[in-house]
Amino acid sequence: MNELKADIMLNHASAPSPAQAREQAEPSERSQPIPLIVAAITLAMVISGAAYILLSEPFGQPGFGDRRTLADLSGPVAVAGAADGKQVFSANCVACHQASGKGLPGVFPPLDGSEWVAGDERVVANILLHGVTGDITVAGNSFKGSMPSFQQLGDAELAAVATYIRSNWGNKAAPIQASVFAAERKAAARKAPFNGGAELKALAAKPG
Repeated sequence: MNELKADIMLNHASAPSPAQAREQAEPSERSQPIPLIVAAITLAMVISGAAYILLSEPFGQPGFGDRRTLADLSGPVAVAGAADGKQVFSANCVACHQASGKGLPGVFPPLDGSEWVAGDERVVANILLHGVTGDITVAGNSFKGSMPSFQQLGDAELAAVATYIRSNWGNKAAPIQASVFAAERKAAARKAPFNGGAELKALAAKPG
């Protein structure tokens, strides 16, 4: 009797549950291999990719892509001694005379339309080299202030900024060469700024 009970219990324990009966066996390549069509497509893609790499030119067709050379990308070669007048103006002059060249009414005189800017290049050079203080009339308006000396700048920089203000906005005066600044710097041992417009007029009256 005990042996019969043991056999019944053993058979009951080994019988699969309903949930286990619904499970399917794990697939394997032998029983369910990859479909041949999928394998064929994959192989064709690999072969076509390898053929494209082997048969294409190293840098592609010359008619496509960026065709610029290293020389094109390197940009222009800077010329030794060259100066950007606009950059010099922005760094040293724009705070007073403004980007428009109109200055500040009653405080800083305009450069646009200034008879001093468009006048004698020697006077322009000396204004930049030594500065101006006191009364000066510009474009019909009187100003009393002080402009500092910019003799710490090189002759090329001074020539560039002078040329910039003489040809910018409404001004149409001729450029000034660096040699003018070099000559005026050498000719005058001046340490003080010019005393207003009267002294500048006296300078313009002197022969160069």
